[in-house]
Amino acid sequence: MSLVSFEHVAKRYPGGVHALNDVNFSLERGEMAFLTGHSGAGKSTLLRLIALLERPSRGQVLFDGRNVTRLSRRQVPMLRRRVGVIFQDHKLLTDRKVFDNVALPLLIAGLPWSEIKRRVRAALDQVGLLAKETMQVPGLSGGEQQRVGIARAIVAKPSLLLADEPTGNLDPELSAELMQLFCTLNELGTTILIATHDIEQIRQLNRRRLELKAGQIVRDQSTMHTNGDDQYEILPSGPASHE
Repeated sequence: MSLVSFEHVAKRYPGGVHALNDVNFSLERGEMAFLTGHSGAGKSTLLRLIALLERPSRGQVLFDGRNVTRLSRRQVPMLRRRVGVIFQDHKLLTDRKVFDNVALPLLIAGLPWSEIKRRVRAALDQVGLLAKETMQVPGLSGGEQQRVGIARAIVAKPSLLLADEPTGNLDPELSAELMQLFCTLNELGTTILIATHDIEQIRQLNRRRLELKAGQIVRDQSTMHTNGDDQYEILPSGPASHE
């Protein structure tokens, strides 16, 4: 059974704007995939539907075999604890210290303070910011703030990690380090879906690529190795797919 599945999903906003139209795909457990497409193609909307930050206008979003579009408001927090989200604009609390920002999901979940301290420091160590746990957020660089956002997303050990343009504000060296961190998390069992414009980075990492265009998946591309060269298999994404 797939961890995430979209079945004929559409999202329409007030004013008649169609962000997604008849989207069909599945993300397997333990998979790491990339979501590409131009600005406005629907990448952020797709991620927000998985995280239940929004609801689809039509179709089904399944998480672990369960139709999450039918969950009540009281049931939503339980699902969100299984999904870590890295936002494009960090969404950090600027009046709090680094430690407090990362600890927030665990405080909401009601974990013991001893467990919170252990997990927060482990997450900060993973992103290379353990030495800055007592700093205020405004004193960090943009790249450091992004890494705090990642630590907060992984601190609860989610089954699924969603990242919306996580390297958009980072230099190439930091971007490469961050992608290596994602690969490490994936190797440890976390399923990961990353929205990005960096096609070259996807090729280097040899991962699946889902391409959105005008709200539809027009390409589902898996990479295979033959004699050291990359070959690409174009997989149909459903009846609405086209090249």
